[in-house]
Amino acid sequence: MPRTDRHVDVAIIGAGPAGLTAAYLLTKQGFSVTVIEKDPVYVGGISRTVELDGFRFDIGGHRFFSKSQQVVDLWNEILPDDFIQRPRMSRIYYEGKYYSYPLRAFEALWNLGIWRSTLCMASFAKARIFPNRNVKSFQDWTVNAFGHKLFSIFFKTYTEKVWGMPCDEMSADWAAQRIKGLSLWGAVTDGLKRSLGLNKKPNDGMATKTLLETFRYPRLGPGMMWEAARDKVVAGGNQVLMAHGFKRLEEDQATGAWRLIAEGPDGDVAINAAHVISSAPMRELAGRIHPLPATLPAAMDLKYRDFLTVALMVKGQDIFPDNWIYIHDPKVQVGRIQNFRSWSPEMVPDPTLACVGLEYFCFEGDGLWASDDADLIALATREMATLGLCSPEDVVGGAVVRQEKAYPVYDDAYAANVLAMRTELEARYPTLHMVGRNGMHRYNNQDHAMMTAMLTARNIVAGKRVHDVWQVNEDAEYHEAGDEGQIAGPDADAQAALSSVRAVPSRLKAA
Repeated sequence: MPRTDRHVDVAIIGAGPAGLTAAYLLTKQGFSVTVIEKDPVYVGGISRTVELDGFRFDIGGHRFFSKSQQVVDLWNEILPDDFIQRPRMSRIYYEGKYYSYPLRAFEALWNLGIWRSTLCMASFAKARIFPNRNVKSFQDWTVNAFGHKLFSIFFKTYTEKVWGMPCDEMSADWAAQRIKGLSLWGAVTDGLKRSLGLNKKPNDGMATKTLLETFRYPRLGPGMMWEAARDKVVAGGNQVLMAHGFKRLEEDQATGAWRLIAEGPDGDVAINAAHVISSAPMRELAGRIHPLPATLPAAMDLKYRDFLTVALMVKGQDIFPDNWIYIHDPKVQVGRIQNFRSWSPEMVPDPTLACVGLEYFCFEGDGLWASDDADLIALATREMATLGLCSPEDVVGGAVVRQEKAYPVYDDAYAANVLAMRTELEARYPTLHMVGRNGMHRYNNQDHAMMTAMLTARNIVAGKRVHDVWQVNEDAEYHEAGDEGQIAGPDADAQAALSSVRAVPSRLKAA
């Protein structure tokens, strides 16, 4: 038997951006809320910030910008005094050379060489004249957009590192969601103007996220935001139970009330609630609802990609100026390298050291995931040397951070599986709400995850499903142009969430 019984209005599974956003807003509305989080120390999920001896590690890199005025207002309300404005710089490493992003046309031509550049443009022209009319995979979509030659150089290797599967087995949905709006001709034209000095204005008018040059960031990392949200929930009289894993969820057939069982360090805890908000992976939710849903087989077919960061402390202040570098090189396993000081100077406490994070994409339980930390640190050290970023003798420390289920996999079957489970659960359980990246098996960003929670909170306050949270980010756009918070009001905010348009504030000055 559970050691305690708690009675609340809303039980929330997971203390990530979605779960804590919902908890914070419902607390403000006077609802009693209990949040369970399986991590014993950190809130924020993939947006947490891990600390070791004063060094802070961001899990993947999280820029803060949104066109939704209510998302911006919520960030400022939770963390009013701790944002800094940071310059953005990212590059691509390919065959021993670095490519600036945003593109600089002459640099790209020089690095690729005239012959290869000519082949790239010829391949692009062919794709535009003779496109594939039967687009099913990531490869189909990207070749149509950029040509096969550019696909093979700048998309194939990195994408297959991230997802652990061939590009022709990935759904085209992922490409449409993450890189739609990036125009090759627009990027080349803009890069050419910049190379010639004809366009000197900040590059925040382009239509795509990766072309922005500044962003806001909490001075101690994104976890700072979610630690503050947790503290406000607790200050409002509600609970966030750390080290409590989701074990079972049962509905009272007579009353429709929920009984959530969480496994904690001192035994099971039962939470009785009128509503349940779940940001747990859909596969886990389906397997822990009793009675089991008919769509359990579809849910169990959903797949996830896991992720680990190897942080290295290296002698020297700055190894490279980028926030991160994408590694498009099959000779090394690392997919991306973060420079934590470039995110915020306060992430690195020792001015004589640089701190970088090498990101490896893997499946939970495979060789990388199961490797000893010491072996992973040694691998990262070797690969830094292979890339020419530092000498092994300059590495003076290291740490490993693992993140399970970092990416919901968009394979051929995922959309049908998600729809089947969603349809059944919504019909059977109107007071069960799925939110967030894993809760909806959608590659949402932080502001999208927050918007799903914001709309869910409105539904609970209204006592009915006023908003369809599944429409957030549904149009598969991934733009970040214009002014931050330019769309205001509840209805306009919901529309902003649907179009997934996010931007950097022009009014802020560099810190």
